[in-house]
Amino acid sequence: MKIPQPGELAPDFELPAVTGEKKHQFKLSSHRGERNVVLAFYPLDWTTTCGVQLPAMNADMQKFTELQTQIAAISVDSIPSHIAWQEKQLGMLNYPMLSDFFPHGATAEKYGILRLGAPIPGINERAIFVVDKQGKISFSRVYELGGKVDHDEIFDVLRGLQSLSARTA
Repeated sequence: MKIPQPGELAPDFELPAVTGEKKHQFKLSSHRGERNVVLAFYPLDWTTTCGVQLPAMNADMQKFTELQTQIAAISVDSIPSHIAWQEKQLGMLNYPMLSDFFPHGATAEKYGILRLGAPIPGINERAIFVVDKQGKISFSRVYELGGKVDHDEIFDVLRGLQSLSARTA
């Protein structure tokens, strides 16, 4: 499995999603020309590290919005699991949680991060992809399963995209 690298076109996809309790579809290419997108692949709902990562991104929502960026969290869990996890543990998130449930992990596979071997085959790696407004990968990083995502690193990439956009406008 090949992980898309900066400069490459991000593989497009459409997945069922939920923002808070509102169900909808999320199509990556629908954001082209309008917003950058941070694809935050995470291993599983109901896990400790993921239960810290997703609320931390929600806490930084204003910064992402100021940088014209849409966050999308993606796991192989179902929409009902996403809703229950928010209701019982996380609180309602202000960005979409996408379900790569069926066909199982198809989007994670496109991004080269579906775990096929031990430990825990069938889940996503923890990974961040920043997709610019033209639909190209600007940043990709795979973290340890229990690793912490550095938002400052992501904000640096997004600020760079914003200044590049300002120079070419």
